[in-house]
Amino acid sequence: LRLDGVGMRYPAAGGDALEGVTLEIARGSTVALVGASGAGKTTLARMILRLFDPTEGRITIDAVPLPELAREDWTRLVTVVAQDTFIFDDTLEANVKYGAPGCTDEQYRRALERARAREFVAAMPEGDQTRLGERGVRLSGGQRQRIAIARAFLRDAPILILDEATSAMDSETERLIQEAISELSRDRTLIVIAHRFSTIRGASRIVVLDGGKIVETGTHDELFARQGAYRRFHDLQALRGQERLPDAV
Repeated sequence: LRLDGVGMRYPAAGGDALEGVTLEIARGSTVALVGASGAGKTTLARMILRLFDPTEGRITIDAVPLPELAREDWTRLVTVVAQDTFIFDDTLEANVKYGAPGCTDEQYRRALERARAREFVAAMPEGDQTRLGERGVRLSGGQRQRIAIARAFLRDAPILILDEATSAMDSETERLIQEAISELSRDRTLIVIAHRFSTIRGASRIVVLDGGKIVETGTHDELFARQGAYRRFHDLQALRGQERLPDAV
């Protein structure tokens, strides 16, 4: 996956959300996107998802420009897991099977198991036939995210975009989600909108964004030694005694 001179300006915006972003993401690698709120991380992820196309430059997959691919073909290759998962007012089973309607019952059950969701599903009033309410009002944040992970296991896309914020969850729920994400990420190309240094440290490459531009790239050790923007993020969190990046949502 390659971005060449990618820029994005939203209609009526006073400036560019992204400017001159050039980045290559190798198959099977993990790339973490780091930066303060408004740095361009979410815009970059949304363009890779093809929610909209760049206003400058181009994005290619195996040298093929994304606009030359049918959207339905591209959506089979990429999926996203986020804390703010959209839930339909339907049964839990229908919500998990969304996006993979042709899956077998065995594939569905296996996805629930791999997402560490079987226990909370079994405890629901009508099991997986429980209706979840508008926007999933009957679910906790951790339960919604495990539904998103189960969906991703069913879709089995080779490119995964992960917004892995779990700071509002209890430690046991967070442990289960991190286990599921670790399994889901195996043998996939992973793009992480990074919130925690525990995830960032293991990335193949860390990309630091500021004002819509890439200001640093490298591994955790390389960037830490440079004492630049990434080191400032790290040191600020060390002073606060927490792992979460400042304003990184």
